[in-house]
Amino acid sequence: MSNAQKQTLSFQTEIKQLLHLMINALYSNKEIFLRELVSNAADAADKLRFAALSNPELLGEDSELKVKVSFNKAQKTITISDNGIGMSRQEAIDNLGTIAKSGTKEFMQSLSGDQAKDAQLIGQFGVGFYSAFIVADKVTVETRRAGTPAEEATRWESSAEGDYSIEPITKATRGTDIILHLKKDDLDFLDQWKLQTIIKKYSDHVNLPVVMTVTKSEPDDSQEVKEGEAPKMKEVQVDEVINAANALWTAPKTEITDDEYKSFYKHISNDYSDPVLWSHNKVEGKLDYTLLLFLPSRAPFDLYEAEQKRGLKLYIQRVFIMDEAEQFLPRYLRFIKGIVDCKDLPLNVSREILQRSAVVDKIRAACIKRSLDMIEKVSKEADKYHEFWQQFGNALKEGIIEDTENREKVAKLLRFASTHLDTEVQTVSLDDYIGRMKEGQSKIYYLTAESFAAAKQSPHLEILRKKGIEVLLLSDRIDEWWVTYLTEFNGKQLQSVAKGELDLGALADQEEKQAIEKTNDEFASVIKQIKEALGEEVSEVKITHRLTSSPACIVTSENDMSLQMQRMFKQAGQHFPVTKPIFEINPNHELVRNLQVVQDPELFADWAHVLLGEAILAEGGKLNDPVAFIQRVNKLFKK
Repeated sequence: MSNAQKQTLSFQTEIKQLLHLMINALYSNKEIFLRELVSNAADAADKLRFAALSNPELLGEDSELKVKVSFNKAQKTITISDNGIGMSRQEAIDNLGTIAKSGTKEFMQSLSGDQAKDAQLIGQFGVGFYSAFIVADKVTVETRRAGTPAEEATRWESSAEGDYSIEPITKATRGTDIILHLKKDDLDFLDQWKLQTIIKKYSDHVNLPVVMTVTKSEPDDSQEVKEGEAPKMKEVQVDEVINAANALWTAPKTEITDDEYKSFYKHISNDYSDPVLWSHNKVEGKLDYTLLLFLPSRAPFDLYEAEQKRGLKLYIQRVFIMDEAEQFLPRYLRFIKGIVDCKDLPLNVSREILQRSAVVDKIRAACIKRSLDMIEKVSKEADKYHEFWQQFGNALKEGIIEDTENREKVAKLLRFASTHLDTEVQTVSLDDYIGRMKEGQSKIYYLTAESFAAAKQSPHLEILRKKGIEVLLLSDRIDEWWVTYLTEFNGKQLQSVAKGELDLGALADQEEKQAIEKTNDEFASVIKQIKEALGEEVSEVKITHRLTSSPACIVTSENDMSLQMQRMFKQAGQHFPVTKPIFEINPNHELVRNLQVVQDPELFADWAHVLLGEAILAEGGKLNDPVAFIQRVNKLFKK
């Protein structure tokens, strides 16, 4: 090919940063480059297998899909080849010169300086191809898209110096060859035994053969052997399948070791850590399918990103159909990894067909049950579950909103901070809470706030602390949403201590009730004056029975949006029905009692506004006019 047809293009900025890291930082556990490139080659074969369902001509006479690993000591190269889907020229530019994935920035930020751990992130962030530059100072990719003529193949090449070249070539076979020109410090990878060991370690359960050309000794029939002499031997090169190349999930559970399960999980998830637990089930009857589900030990970086890819790998009769089939699990269980292999779906199934399939609905229900059963099993081990909850707790809370059918089961798995604990560690279950409820208590009390510190110090807790009543402290953003969906648990109603009337039921003190009724009459004029002074800033002013030491607080009515929720909507720039708070005053506090003797209307109004401002700040809110608040405080200081 002429140089006129060769182009030199610059890498995307993120790729330059990534290559710099690959070359200069990630030098521990270098062998993962082979895991990533073999995995990519297997994916290319899976994509071809799927495409060939509707276009069998793509396979042609080369229907045995495989990955081949070879090395050349003289040229100091390792080559990973596949006969999969291949790439066109534009696809090579798009896939190898840019990263469309939004997680690139997060990948950079996640690198810790611990190279052994950093290397584990490569596959997780979808940048596995670039791991080639950990061991190679130049990488050549020769690729031909399935279904295109030999002369439309492409060569991509880079030395990781900020640009790459791309040119047309002729390639006799479809698929992709990746040629690594090894650095001088990494020539130890040019070893048959070492490469075989790495393939067995990381790629044993890749669901197609990984082949190597290996050197073996065998008798040399051309050499005459005298009686009593050992046969003459010669070295020959043969292609040998290195990995098990079987569908692990098809084997009986009794024949699969824990290490094999863990290895398979790492293969399908690109996670270097072991899973916490797995569930392997084969169902036969009206439906015939197999599930192999894994519970990860750590959350992916993009767990809470809206565009996060999720779902299980779908196989039909062991034929790979698609990655990230999200129809089999609800979004709140998006961290579950695994495969579904079903005999009752058509091979040409699409995502649209999956969405309206009765078969999928039944398998989905089974996937949810198995997933929740795994989580429940882990929940019986406090330390292990605490680690799980820190990673996935907020995602699981979404299940209260999404999954009405399993809401009670999900609720049992939730964990909270509580006034009975000194730290913000979330370890209290709803069952724990109910088990500690005071005699006569009929409700589960909770408080939502912007932070644990704000919740812990909230004036709304004062009367409950005095009576020794436990309150769940909810400070995650998702808490404001799910509590509106879970109205009761195990026959006990959930009640916010900052909304509506605080009903203590049988725990209420009758003498306190009578004292409040008496105080209402005593403070009737003060309440009226406060309402006139505050005007439209509040919906109502009343005597409180929540407070013991604070002068005032604000609450919302039972059916109104909480103040915390209103702030969240406002921060998001969304419209919402604005509701005015109820202003409750504590008649036993000196500042409030002093209002009874204030004769100056202007001075009274200043005190009313300052007490309201304090209550708003104690709630974690923001003042509409902080300057006016400061001026009033300064005026009162002077007096």
